[in-house]
Amino acid sequence: QVQLRESGGGLVQAGGSLRLSCEASRSIFSIYATAWYRQAPGKQRELVARVSIDGITNYADSVKGRFTISRDNAKNTMYLQMNSLKPEDTAVYYCNKSPGTSYYWAWGQGTQVTVSS
Repeated sequence: QVQLRESGGGLVQAGGSLRLSCEASRSIFSIYATAWYRQAPGKQRELVARVSIDGITNYADSVKGRFTISRDNAKNTMYLQMNSLKPEDTAVYYCNKSPGTSYYWAWGQGTQVTVSS
């Protein structure tokens, strides 16, 4: 079983930046396609960005051009650089496998991102 720990969230003003980290308990990022998700209050969890085993990235239209997903396989860590943050980016952010998998790893606690206007 893989354990995931998200960190790096916080309170930031609109237009600001944050860098989220997703640390895995073992080496996974060179083996699996992985992704960042977010869930805002009262809404369903949604896909934010994903990266394939080959390093190909995809983004939700709402974050394209502002967010960048990356990973450091040696550190078993995936990142989400978030720039030009908007109040609508406010959510709890999670990492896990990319969509389309037969099962997900246990979800971590996530990291709260709050963007004030």
